[in-house]
Amino acid sequence: MTIIITGTSAGIGFTLAEYLGKKGHTVFGLSRKNVESNYFKTIPTDITDHAQVQNAIAEVLKTESRIDILINNAGMGMVGPVEDSSQAEILQLFNLNLVGTVQMMTAVLPIMRAQKMGRIINVSSIGSEMGLPFRGFYSASKAAVDKVTEAIRYEVSPWNIQVCALHLGDIKTKIAENRVKTKISEPYQKIFDKVYGLMNAHVDHGNEPLEVAEYIEKLLEKRQWKAHFYYAKLGQRIGVPLKWMLPQNFYENLMRRYNQLD
Repeated sequence: MTIIITGTSAGIGFTLAEYLGKKGHTVFGLSRKNVESNYFKTIPTDITDHAQVQNAIAEVLKTESRIDILINNAGMGMVGPVEDSSQAEILQLFNLNLVGTVQMMTAVLPIMRAQKMGRIINVSSIGSEMGLPFRGFYSASKAAVDKVTEAIRYEVSPWNIQVCALHLGDIKTKIAENRVKTKISEPYQKIFDKVYGLMNAHVDHGNEPLEVAEYIEKLLEKRQWKAHFYYAKLGQRIGVPLKWMLPQNFYENLMRRYNQLD
C-alpha cells in the first residue's frame, strides 16, 4: 500500500512510518524537518501551507499511481489557562491541528475518489471527549477534528472511502518539549504548576509509540471502520464512557480528583 503520514520527524509519526515501511508498504512522511530513514521517504512539508501540501501530493504521484492511506498525525499541544491564552496562540494551534488536517484530506480525496477507495485516519485524543484543565484549547481543537471526521464520513462514503478518528491517551514522546505554553498569570500559577507536573508524569508513564504503531497496523486490517477508535491505558480510556453514563457533577468531581484539583 501507498501510505502518507504527517508529523514524521519524531515520536509517534516517525515510529509509525518506520514500522509500516519495514512491513513492506511504500511510506511517505510529511514533516517540516527532513528526516533520514531507510524505510520511508521524507517530503519536507508544512501542512498549514496549501501550496506545500499540493506539491507534496504531486511528489508522491511522480512515483506512485495511487494513495491508499492518509494518517493525519501532525499536531501540537498547548497548555495554560483559558483566560491567559492569546488569540495568536489559539489560531496557531487550530491552524495545525484542524486546518492542516483538513488540507491534507482535501488534497488526497480527488485521488481516492478516482480509484474508488481509500482510508484516512485522523489522530485525535482522549482529551477531545472532555475539557481538560489547562488544556482547554487543545481539547477543543481535537474535538473539532472529531466532528469534521464524523461529517466527512457521510460525504465520502459513496466512493468507498473510510475515515476515522483515533483517540490516543498519553504516549511516551517529547510532546512536553514542543507544546505551546501560554503565560501563566499569578492567580493560576500554583494550581497550574501542580497540574502541569502531573500532566508530564502521565506522559512519562504512557504507552510506547511502537504500541500505537502496532495498533494502527491492526486497524488497517479491519474491513469496516467505526467513526471512533480509542487507544490508551485503562485509567484514561474508561473516562470516556464514564462521562456518558455518570451525572455531570459527579463526573466533574472525579476529574478534579484525577487532576489533583481538590
